[in-house]
Amino acid sequence: MESNEQQSEKRIRFVKIAEKRVNYVLKYLDSLGNCANRRNYEYSDKDVKKIFFELDKKLKEIKNKFEGGESDKSVFKLDL
Repeated sequence: MESNEQQSEKRIRFVKIAEKRVNYVLKYLDSLGNCANRRNYEYSDKDVKKIFFELDKKLKEIKNKFEGGESDKSVFKLDL
């Protein structure tokens, strides 16, 4: 059994790392949002659906991991 001090250290470490990583993801989601500018980029509805399908899938996998399940490592690709 862990002491309260050890649990507190784990909590502090989790909060520090989770905040940093969530902010990193949010920053890059904003960057992805910049791709929506049709003056600079050309994309189809199919591309958009594929992007959001993959993002939704990954979010579900991560949520499942926090609930005690496993996650799948996959690489996202769009067709040219």
